[in-house]
Amino acid sequence: MKKLILSAAIVLASLSVQASALSSANSFYSIIQDDYKEVDAVPAAVKTGLDNAYPGVKLEKAFVNSKKEYKIEITVRGDKSIVYTDEKGNIIKK
Repeated sequence: MKKLILSAAIVLASLSVQASALSSANSFYSIIQDDYKEVDAVPAAVKTGLDNAYPGVKLEKAFVNSKKEYKIEITVRGDKSIVYTDEKGNIIKK
């Protein structure tokens, strides 16, 4: 009986450790996301760069950070994706 209770305590303790690790990762992700602010429009150079890289692209949402890097949610032929560009329209690998 003691072994059963000890085993249950160990299992529950390991589950709570994993849950706290996931919680920390989610808060870190939201800190990264908070640096980008949604904008209504992007510069013409960004639009041109996306049109050249992804023919038929449709911009869904755009966000900009303090470094003037754009995070853009796009749809190309029904596939949704996120693309990062600089203010000159160059695609940034993230």
